Amino acid sequence: MKKISRREVIRTASAFTLASAAALSFSKPLIPKNTPDKGLNPSSFRIVHITDLHLYEQRKAELKIKYFIDSLNQLKPHPEFILNGGDNIMDSTETGYIETLRQWDIWEKSFNNSIRFPVFHCIGNHDVWGIGEKSGCTGSESLFGKRMAISKLGLKERFYSFDKNNWHFIVLDSTYIEKGYYTARLDDEQFQWLIKDLESTPPTKSILILSHMPILSGCVFMDGDNEKTGNWIVPGAWMHIDARKLKDLFIKHDNIRVCLSGHTHLHDEMIYNGISYHCNGAVSGGWWQGPYQETSPGFAVIDLYSDGNFKISYQSYSWE
Repeated sequence: MKKISRREVIRTASAFTLASAAALSFSKPLIPKNTPDKGLNPSSFRIVHITDLHLYEQRKAELKIKYFIDSLNQLKPHPEFILNGGDNIMDSTETGYIETLRQWDIWEKSFNNSIRFPVFHCIGNHDVWGIGEKSGCTGSESLFGKRMAISKLGLKERFYSFDKNNWHFIVLDSTYIEKGYYTARLDDEQFQWLIKDLESTPPTKSILILSHMPILSGCVFMDGDNEKTGNWIVPGAWMHIDARKLKDLFIKHDNIRVCLSGHTHLHDEMIYNGISYHCNGAVSGGWWQGPYQETSPGFAVIDLYSDGNFKISYQSYSWE
């Protein structure tokens, strides 16, 4: 029987009866399975996705994050590692050198020194130092831009990939700097690297992609009065403006299963072209003031199975 692609299924599914659709053979499931808890076997494992810590000295953030760390340590089974989606400090785009160092010092003492699991870091837009006018930076500083975050997070590169069992993990740098601000997109160097990285990944290995800003998301439409003009307007700093370009690349690789992000502080799940996109809230919730809209402070617990299936759940916590 001839196999058909995800795209062909999407275009023609409405034309088939249930009986005829049941006879089709797929190269991979149209919808990756967010499976019920079937227990982890030796080739499967658990990870945690955290994002948007926004640590600083106000709103008792240093004390409140201890409740998050307690929730993390109580997980059974424990995670193999943590994917940290960025925005580690409250903001360094508009702050001077001393204030930025103070925020990173709080991050180091209250988070980095307290975590018992390995952490793979992603750079968030608030981790980029000095691009705003209020920072007083000229751009010639040795740690200007992403260089300070790369140093503090102990990164060798601002984007990278690694393997664990039958899964391949890709960590992207979403923050494209231009004219003193940022847009959510990949620069040309990174996009070409991504093409090669995907091509070099065996098709039998499942792929998970982490970015700070969502590649695709539904909750970005609710993060502000985006319909006030009579049309939906989503800023390019909120969701990847190159999402169509990435979609065209992703559809060539049937082993891409999951894309994780943060940035919005909201939680949603969506499936597009057979890939599951998850925007996983924020550890800081509404910047350490409680929930943000309907999303409580929290993080995602992810069980990854050797057959490419997965289970993702958003776990809220409270410091009250």
